[in-house]
Amino acid sequence: MAKPRVATTSLAGCFGCHMSLLDIDERILQLVELVDFDKSPIDDIKTFSGRCAVGLIEGGCCNEENVHVLQEFRKHCDILVLVGDCATMGGIPAMRNMVPLKECLDEAYRNGPTVYNPSGQIPNDQDIPLILDKVYPCQEVVKVDYYLPGCPPPADTLWQALVALLTNKPLDLPYELIKYD
Repeated sequence: MAKPRVATTSLAGCFGCHMSLLDIDERILQLVELVDFDKSPIDDIKTFSGRCAVGLIEGGCCNEENVHVLQEFRKHCDILVLVGDCATMGGIPAMRNMVPLKECLDEAYRNGPTVYNPSGQIPNDQDIPLILDKVYPCQEVVKVDYYLPGCPPPADTLWQALVALLTNKPLDLPYELIKYD
């Protein structure tokens, strides 16, 4: 019988949640026995090759490409899990939400202390994804099934959540794995 497929991606984030997933250490061998990784930086597969049981999303949406990737994950994954504070709340990237987008772009490309841009041009090549007016948490863009907060969530939290979801058990994490005090 075919193993369930798991897909992962990083949107506007730092990749720390993927590093936390890799921090399950030797249990990664057990995970490989349970699942096949589909579209994921873990195996460098760039496109979905089939339906996925679980999709893990790290990072929020700061540009149109992030929105497109997130929508594709929702279409291809039975269960969508937000992993980390950037996915669930916007995280550090959402700090720009307090400043109008025009001011952010001016600081980055025209007025910043290390900027050398004699033309004053803000990059607008068609290959650069359009920046959104703010950074959006993923649940404001698509329906989400589960949230694993933290920056990043501990490896044990990711392990127990994945095992529960993949073995059709209730996702009932003990307090020690979800406390942040």
